[in-house]
Amino acid sequence: MKVLISDPLCPKGVKILEVEGDLLVEQRCGLTQEDLLGIIDGYDALIVRSGTQVTRELIEKGSRLKAIGRAGTGVDNVDIEAASERGIVVMNAPFGNTITTAEHTLSLLLSLAREIPQAYASLREGRWERKKFMGVELGGKILGIVGLGRIGKEIARRARGLAMEVLAADPYISLQDTEVQGLKLVELDELYAKADFITVHVPLGEKTWHLISEEAFAKMKPGVRIINCARGGIVDEQALYQAIKSGQVAGAALDVFEKEPPDKDNPLFSLENIVSTPHLGASTKEAQENVAVEIAHQVVQFLKKGIVVNAVNAPSLSYETLTVLSPYLELAEKLGKLIGQLTEGVPISSLSVSYAGVIPKTHSRPLTLSVVQALLAVREKRPVN
Repeated sequence: MKVLISDPLCPKGVKILEVEGDLLVEQRCGLTQEDLLGIIDGYDALIVRSGTQVTRELIEKGSRLKAIGRAGTGVDNVDIEAASERGIVVMNAPFGNTITTAEHTLSLLLSLAREIPQAYASLREGRWERKKFMGVELGGKILGIVGLGRIGKEIARRARGLAMEVLAADPYISLQDTEVQGLKLVELDELYAKADFITVHVPLGEKTWHLISEEAFAKMKPGVRIINCARGGIVDEQALYQAIKSGQVAGAALDVFEKEPPDKDNPLFSLENIVSTPHLGASTKEAQENVAVEIAHQVVQFLKKGIVVNAVNAPSLSYETLTVLSPYLELAEKLGKLIGQLTEGVPISSLSVSYAGVIPKTHSRPLTLSVVQALLAVREKRPVN
């Protein structure tokens, strides 16, 4: 089986694919979209970072594609819907850059609070402006974290170490799940009203595009400071510019932008109280190696053993569970195909799958999905995952 790597990947990850997976690996970085469209049908898996845009057209050209691996957390450069329609599993590597991104967020938080980049630039230009750069302390201030996933939790732990009070808003997290002492879960509007600093750590999607908007800024405490190391587009840049100009927002630290690289005439760059970096949240040697190793292992497990790990569009099974269920999964698939063939041309309004015997109830869902998947694949006459 052949794997195409279209963005730079740490050599350790490539070695895992070649040695552990015994896969034929081609690393071809810098290809144009047209180049990719011309060669993608020769590969069983595609591994990308943020540079390659995995579009619907590219996915439809990949007749052999079984898996798309994203060496990193965000998958907004992959058309998940198109991949799902083709039965292609999309996997990411959500753990490898957690610490790195959390540390970069804290770096921007401190730089924003003490105006370090601006003071350094002033000093390099020969000025000694101690009175101009009057920062604020973090101790005793309230940090609002929007999105309490892995990165959000790591930031909360570190912020508590800086003697900050931490509020978090996340509709998918309960207080019992936080594992962070002293953290308070609140509704988003309460976080806006109370926080001195707000950092966002949610995925980019339809619901989070311009989540931090003109309306959101109006709800915030005057003088709030904003940090975004997640994804460009979560913060409405035009609204942020206006909020800073009006004084509602005291400053912002941005590692990501709606358009990357941003235009040179982006109005945010005309403001003195902006700290920015060129999407460096995951840019450490350790993180690059971690995500490469993580995604390489996952692709090998899927192509060689059918084990799905960290998929964003398919259920994941552990190797131990798969070992137990393997013969039943095969039987479920055959039954689904049989039903699909027997009912060809006949409308189906419902499907009932019953279990008896040694299979625990906790293991029945993958089998049910296998029946449905095979049934739909026969009736739709196309791959279904």
